[in-house]
Amino acid sequence: MKNLIAELLVKLAEKEEEAKELTAQVEALEIVMTALLRHMEKNQFEALVTDVESALDAAEPRPNVSEHDTEILRQYLKKLLRHPRS
Repeated sequence: MKNLIAELLVKLAEKEEEAKELTAQVEALEIVMTALLRHMEKNQFEALVTDVESALDAAEPRPNVSEHDTEILRQYLKKLLRHPRS
């Protein structure tokens, strides 16, 4: 039983480390994207936003993706494109 608990704790620690790495990657990409968006000319930026929103509206939801997950994606894209980090 002790070995099982020890193995589970090791696996949990590995998963936590993977989650931290993924979070760091996402935050780094957000910083880079924000910098790129800020350097775009206004008309290019607005065209990009329109294209992304159109593509998202035209995308067919996949059967294995929940409506909640789709809404989270939409909200995050809106936040990134309309209200980037200060």
